[in-house]
Amino acid sequence: MPHPERNPFVFSDARFRKFIGSVAAIGAAALVLVGCSPSTDQGGTFADDGCTSVVVATSSEKVNLMEDLGAAFKDSAEHKGLEKCATVHAVNVASGKAAQYLSDSTTEWALGADTAPSVWSPASTVWTNRVASIAGDKVVAGAESFAKTPVVFGMPESMAKALGYPGKPISLKQIHDLIANPDGWGAAGKSMWGSFKIAKTNPNSSTTGMSMLLMQAYAASGKAQDLTVADVKAAEEFSRVFESGAIHYGDTTGKVLQNLADRTSGKGSSYVSAIALEETSLYNYNIGNPDSHTVQPGETLTPPDEKLVAVYPSEGSMWSDNPAVVLDAKWVTPEQKTASAAFVKFLHTKKAQELLPKYGFRPTDDSVDVSKYLNADVGVDPKQPAVTLPQPEPEVVSAAIDQWAAIRKPSAILQLIDISGSMDESIGDGRTRLDGAIEGSTATLGQIRPTDEIGVWAFTTGLSSNIDGTRVNGIGVVRPFGVLGGDKEGLQSDIEDLANSQRAGTPLYDSISSAYDYMKTHAEAGRINAIVVLSDGEDTDSATRLDTLIQKINADQKEGGNDKPVRIFAIAYSKAADVESLEKLARASGGQVFDATDPAKITETFQSVMNNF
Repeated sequence: MPHPERNPFVFSDARFRKFIGSVAAIGAAALVLVGCSPSTDQGGTFADDGCTSVVVATSSEKVNLMEDLGAAFKDSAEHKGLEKCATVHAVNVASGKAAQYLSDSTTEWALGADTAPSVWSPASTVWTNRVASIAGDKVVAGAESFAKTPVVFGMPESMAKALGYPGKPISLKQIHDLIANPDGWGAAGKSMWGSFKIAKTNPNSSTTGMSMLLMQAYAASGKAQDLTVADVKAAEEFSRVFESGAIHYGDTTGKVLQNLADRTSGKGSSYVSAIALEETSLYNYNIGNPDSHTVQPGETLTPPDEKLVAVYPSEGSMWSDNPAVVLDAKWVTPEQKTASAAFVKFLHTKKAQELLPKYGFRPTDDSVDVSKYLNADVGVDPKQPAVTLPQPEPEVVSAAIDQWAAIRKPSAILQLIDISGSMDESIGDGRTRLDGAIEGSTATLGQIRPTDEIGVWAFTTGLSSNIDGTRVNGIGVVRPFGVLGGDKEGLQSDIEDLANSQRAGTPLYDSISSAYDYMKTHAEAGRINAIVVLSDGEDTDSATRLDTLIQKINADQKEGGNDKPVRIFAIAYSKAADVESLEKLARASGGQVFDATDPAKITETFQSVMNNF
């Protein structure tokens, strides 16, 4: 008989109702959310509790939900029917990445045997369909939705009201025209707000990014069903306009939402006007969890100064239908398969379905009342969307993703690579940190188009370069900044030459300051202008102070009408990296920080960074 284990961190209904009641009064004191059991984030091991381990690979916004569902599963009839108890563990893996891993191999899990999943719950059956088309139907046979959430545009409430919200429907065509209009928000009588900027995610790894591409094609075609490859091709110019309004791309909307929450004014106009996201991400933002991270016990959540409201395009929305499936993979044991099947069956029960609204998801069981949690107080209208757009055939999805590669917003990227003495530290397999950095940078060159601009600089004390007629200390120009053209092999060779470079001190702030000044001069409207800085340690040799550098970046970001901002994307490379300083610099610029404190994962981290461009 299974043991009646209980999760001490799971909400009681009364406690959660009290919490949501507090959220409804936006502007109240900071909120305390007692989260679910801590889960592994793409690595680590689980404690052996004597039960069968059911590992669920899922995206970040469902980690807490899966832990709560796992605790409820313990008390279910489905669990009682097992010969041995089972314990559910959630592993945070982006849907697109998990699809890639499963498409590449069902023999070995790319993130290690310790966290190899027996259940996969991506955001959409689009991903299970893609795996089935590559690795075979058997791998994901029986994938069935248990939760759903529509894809919407999240807008600061004041901005949505300027477009007629909530009384007037807002269309993708209307947003398209605002992006295309040189007057931007001026066309809506708000010229002081500048251009209409949107945030979108990379459709190669993000369900939201992929769904929004398809919604754009639907809108351009005037259809609400039966989207074809020809429709996608015909929508190219319509979609190109949407891409031209993107501030940058990324794996998830979480970082963009975190940046928006961090803006001191709480307003979005100078940073972003609308964010393509899932309704559940908007819900999380409004309750104070902008990046939809796994909430830990005792963590304090603070709602934003201004909530986002869900804009359900009048042409219709696609839905992320959140399937769960027992994987047919070599690493899944017969015992795990049995326990996992029982858990997946439980997800469709009334008891499980009633938990979903607490986490911003809509149940597939329409008899469950969601209004207690999903309502206007958190920017949601449970009666919307009025039009549901069906998922097109896999070849239509592929056509849209292929088209995006050609029409996405062009980039101007300056890579700034730390080559100080600490980069000689080993990361295993006979490689140094510098070897890993070189491999990470060169492995992602395939994402750079011939029309993109790129340059590579290295920094350490003792170097000196003539840049735009000025002698700049601490910098070595590895690759002069300019259009790549057809010289991808030459760029790879230039980066590989770093292996023979000298190593000395770490003038981090001076180097970022020089790179920022350079890119500000060379930035172009219509491109994603960015600095990608990799550093494995703290600043040791700069004349520039951190607060002075942040003040300079903040001043530029606050200038109205800036149509060519330079954003900093930082890689914290090793546990010795100055993560706090890198976060401050990235936040000031509207960029992001990426965690490579485990240097062995540097290539994967570089991939995440380059997904923004």
